[in-house]
Amino acid sequence: MMEVEYQPTSLKDVLIEMKDISELMVDLAYSAILFESHEIAGEVEKLEEVMNRHAYQARISAILGARRVEEAEAMSGLLQIAEAAERIANSATDIAKLILRGAKFPQKLRNALPEAEEVTVRAEVHPDSLLDGTTLGEVKLQSRSGMRVIAIRRGSGWIYDPDKYSKTLAGDIVLAKGLGAGITPLFTMAGAKPQPRKEWVQAGCVDDLDRAVALMIEMKNLSELAVGLAYTSLLFTNEDIAEEVVVLDERMEDMRYQFDLWLLEATRRIENVEYLRGLIHLSSFAGTITSAASAIADVLLRDIEIPPVFRMIVRESDEIITRLEVEERSAIAGRSLREASLATVTGMVVFAIRSRDGRWKYRPGRDERLQAGDLIIAKGRRDGEERLAALCSSENT
Repeated sequence: MMEVEYQPTSLKDVLIEMKDISELMVDLAYSAILFESHEIAGEVEKLEEVMNRHAYQARISAILGARRVEEAEAMSGLLQIAEAAERIANSATDIAKLILRGAKFPQKLRNALPEAEEVTVRAEVHPDSLLDGTTLGEVKLQSRSGMRVIAIRRGSGWIYDPDKYSKTLAGDIVLAKGLGAGITPLFTMAGAKPQPRKEWVQAGCVDDLDRAVALMIEMKNLSELAVGLAYTSLLFTNEDIAEEVVVLDERMEDMRYQFDLWLLEATRRIENVEYLRGLIHLSSFAGTITSAASAIADVLLRDIEIPPVFRMIVRESDEIITRLEVEERSAIAGRSLREASLATVTGMVVFAIRSRDGRWKYRPGRDERLQAGDLIIAKGRRDGEERLAALCSSENT
């Protein structure tokens, strides 16, 4: 058993690390499935040890920091958030252990993962390309392509969760996550050509498996949306968004029930059911993430005091969440998300829009048209936030 010793540290810093690491572990777990990589799965297991240390530090810091009832209430809310991040991380580790034990996932799933709202791709850095010999910060990769680099493979080693000072070299393999529109710009910067999309290979009558895989992708999208909305609800003290997270959690339960039915039907018409075992665990993974998101939103719905430090936690993490209003005569007023190309121009992912009449639109499609007075909720890097703010402002037209 790993021995953990308390080290005096800021609770804010610990929670920032827990948020970042849990999100990285989810990305790496899906990447390990997509690329059938035991190395990436092994890194998820290593990160669990780091996460356990942070969880211990968070509990001790919270206990030492509460002297009065009011302080204890605020600390209880932060601990609930920390526990949710720990649950997400533990579930990601379960997926990694499955891969390391040789669990199989149907090829249909690997072919379908690139169809998710946020995709993970692998690109090789070619000599004399824009990425050859430059840092991620110098080329502003995320704000120019909309893709966030989650890992770099160099030779036989890996660099996980690189920052803006991380340099890429010719021969490196870059793993990046983002919207599909950013794939071409990323490959262009790497001097490579995007791989052609693989079509699903039909093997007998497996219609139920097709439906189960498609639903699994929808569950992945929904779980990631729930986490983003949960942090947003606390950041801006918005009960409407918090209640939407609860609705998403309930919807996830319905989706898992339908998923199980289709998967059971598929077992009657597929020879090797071993390939379905991984899907069962992946369904549980998506459900755990959404449930953890609901626990985060629950802090607001139960009127637990949210200390000001929480805003700092979200704003200082690797991916920040921002809220911006579309102004009259701004560059994006009257344009659709597709026309504005926000993902590739700013690197920010828009996951919610509130119209002028107060109605919310979650997971807006690329044809969603922005109007003056709309409120945009987006996540991404800080330099991307600055670009998005400029596009929303009428002063830059």
